[in-house]
Amino acid sequence: MRIIPLLAALTFCTPVLAGPNDVVRSYPAQKVHTDTYVIHGPQGLPSVENQSFMNNPAWIVTADGVVVIDPGSSVQAGRMVMAQLKKTTQKPVTHVFNTHVHGDHWLGNQAVLDVWPKATIIAHPDMIKQAKEGADAFWLKLMSDMTRGYTDGTRAVHPTVEAADGQEFRIGGKTFRIHSSTDAHSKTDLMIELVEDKILFTGDNVLNRQSMNLRDGTFKGVMKATQRALDLNAKRYVPGHGKTGDRGFIAEQKAYFDILMAEVRRMYDEGKSDFEMKPVLVDKLKAYSKWAEFETNLGPQISLAILEIEQE
Repeated sequence: MRIIPLLAALTFCTPVLAGPNDVVRSYPAQKVHTDTYVIHGPQGLPSVENQSFMNNPAWIVTADGVVVIDPGSSVQAGRMVMAQLKKTTQKPVTHVFNTHVHGDHWLGNQAVLDVWPKATIIAHPDMIKQAKEGADAFWLKLMSDMTRGYTDGTRAVHPTVEAADGQEFRIGGKTFRIHSSTDAHSKTDLMIELVEDKILFTGDNVLNRQSMNLRDGTFKGVMKATQRALDLNAKRYVPGHGKTGDRGFIAEQKAYFDILMAEVRRMYDEGKSDFEMKPVLVDKLKAYSKWAEFETNLGPQISLAILEIEQE
């Protein structure tokens, strides 16, 4: 165990000693549709302050049990999610979907199986492969390092069932349709459509008022996924980070990427370098400058856009 700084403990009510028996502080679940709940985590990077919890776990209560989507970043976060889930239903969790390989979305699997060991965990086949080949250890260490040991005690519980693009899972009278890609946010991504209720869980292919970390993905893939989300014309969209809403925030992300890619292409053709492009794009994208992680991710996004243009 490591010691969390006293200031953080006093300010954020975090236990001074972090360890395997901890639980992140509670966040309320919001009912976004009939039988569908989302905990909207704080936006930002994993940290001591947020105890690594910064995604949007969700669950759907079906006739037979509960389907969970992305139970969080650690066993500690997953325990909080399970406690909030139990306030909404006494039914067991039967299935879990993990939207992609980034650990803030799936390392909470352990907490689910600690309570419901028979639950089936479903993910993109490349996500399962990457997790088994070392991504699990990478994300466990990253979460521990960024929280100064708060997430210690978390074990990587891998999904066991692969989900293919277009595949439908009929669970408890509801249809979960898979929209997957191999070139978007993480190259291991699922978007999950709850067909009867017209809800789309986008994973990190679409974020609400947050600039995307694309270090593991491609611009062109994310732009395709964003358009695909719009084309599905869902009534409600649950992003991987940020608030649940209608198609408006999907259109905002599309506009952001359209501006960025067009401007990078124009300036690339003019022979400008990435450092010359950035101040221009800061101005062109000023409407989005208040988005979470805008300053952090804009530079890497420009570099990636240049790389993809050069590969055409």
